[in-house]
Amino acid sequence: MADKTPLTPKSALLDHVMTHDGIERLRVIMAALRHPDHGCPWDRAQSFATIAPYTIEEAHEVGDAIARDDMDALCDELGDLLLQVIYHSQMASEADAFSLDDVILGICAKMIRRHPHVFGDGVSPGWEQIKSEERAHKGADDSAVAGVALGLPALLRAEKLQRRAARTGFDWPDADGPRAKVAEEIEEIAAASSHGEREEEFGDLLFSVVNWARHEGVDAEAALRNANLKFERRFRLMEEIAGKQAFASASLDEKEGYWQQAKRR
Repeated sequence: MADKTPLTPKSALLDHVMTHDGIERLRVIMAALRHPDHGCPWDRAQSFATIAPYTIEEAHEVGDAIARDDMDALCDELGDLLLQVIYHSQMASEADAFSLDDVILGICAKMIRRHPHVFGDGVSPGWEQIKSEERAHKGADDSAVAGVALGLPALLRAEKLQRRAARTGFDWPDADGPRAKVAEEIEEIAAASSHGEREEEFGDLLFSVVNWARHEGVDAEAALRNANLKFERRFRLMEEIAGKQAFASASLDEKEGYWQQAKRR
């Protein structure tokens, strides 16, 4: 027997949402969440600035799912990341800045423009050269290091800045230069007399380590990410070997023994 219960406003809204498919359904959901009268109070209160950290976090969670080779998690995290695109586009639409369609058409045009060897008869001059020409066309900053996003992880941004500078010829000829620079920065940390100086010198040291890694063909961001995973794995194994309660009360020498056992495993 058919349900004759009259539709409430909420059920009517849900029915309206479900008449749409794919990305349009998600857009309608976000528009409803941001509706000034019947939307979600939390979603209505957000701005580009408050949502930006979630956008960055979701991008990292996509990377985490890929690193774990977890396809179910990757599907879920890509949905969360897509929601961020919809969220920013909805807020921009409310401000009459741009719409989701503008975002989609913009990236379509960019991909076609940057692949003349695929979508045209031309030969690609190279991704970076095309990007540089685009910036020049827009009258944007024409520095060789322009366009390296501030929001990138620090090690990754350091490497990108170094690669940009290297294209101009500002680079060590081989790995000996950055290796010596690392040793020099360690000495400067030891000589630093204040917290501010030590912080600056540690920054210089990290930048130099990234430079050295780059010359050795090592991705510093990936190397540190893997080192983090290795440390976490070994630490968990130490806790397992000792038992968490016993580990917490163990002496430092005992903890070192557990660490060596974890390494052997």
